Amino acid sequence: MAPVLEVSGLTTVFHTRTGVVRAVQDVSFSVEAGETLAIVGESGCGKTMTALSLMRLIPMPPGEITAGTVKVAGTDLLTLDEASMRKMRGSQIAMIFQEPMTALNPLFTVGRQIAEMVSLHENVSRRVANDRAVEMLQHVRIPAPERRAREYPHQMSGGMRQRAMIAMALACKPKVLIADEPTTALDVTIQAQVLDLIDDLRKELGTAVVLITHDLGVVAETADRMIVMYAGRKVEEGTTKDLFADPCHPYLQGLLASVPRLGASGSQRLREIPGVVPSLSDLPKGCAFADRCSSAIGKCLEAIPPLEQKRPGHSAACWVT
Repeated sequence: MAPVLEVSGLTTVFHTRTGVVRAVQDVSFSVEAGETLAIVGESGCGKTMTALSLMRLIPMPPGEITAGTVKVAGTDLLTLDEASMRKMRGSQIAMIFQEPMTALNPLFTVGRQIAEMVSLHENVSRRVANDRAVEMLQHVRIPAPERRAREYPHQMSGGMRQRAMIAMALACKPKVLIADEPTTALDVTIQAQVLDLIDDLRKELGTAVVLITHDLGVVAETADRMIVMYAGRKVEEGTTKDLFADPCHPYLQGLLASVPRLGASGSQRLREIPGVVPSLSDLPKGCAFADRCSSAIGKCLEAIPPLEQKRPGHSAACWVT
């Protein structure tokens, strides 16, 4: 199948008083219809900036997308004017944001906000748009959708607000759905329900899903493939099963080793990756992970390793592995 989302050489920087912050550097990937791709890494690695770049929601200035292409069904979003891009958001590519309480407008009912999304992209009457809003709330399993459509965001629980965000994102059946930490601040039970809902809708609508998360448990449950990012760069990519079973990059090896395991002895300490992520405005000459890597060699400090295929369908950027 041809990819519905193709990203090539995406580079995003921020111009600050202290220098240029390289938030996303030469990131490339593709996603097919009905596939879930996870982008993982610790805070500050560039996951959310990648998602905002795909949606062209980077504040400019100080941000700037300096290179790359982002194609949805063959259309390069980075070449569109702002009016055309507004038409693409919601109809072709949509995003679920981290915190629904700040993403939803507190001055309007949830139903009206979903209906406005429909009216913006489809030539339908207000009644049809309102009916679609109720239908979408029912679709995401919100009880009493007619009543809930008349409520304001503050009248809903965190889980219901997140479901409302999903309903809004999928109201016009976009080809690509970006979910940025969709379970943040939700309790464990609601997290599972939201993830199951996104997965069910992906299967039903054939939507390509890009899941942004730092939770490897979520990735193991929901993603077909995964990308690992570190300091703004992609350092490993492959199927979820392959990367969990045999990671190549020392960074992913460290992430997996730090995950708590059932049945582990109480005397065993959790492993951690020493050090901190380098400043994106003052990156080292070579591999950004070298200072934290126990396997680093001299070459790691001198040159950035290219992303190379280590096994069929599995690539990593490391001089050692």
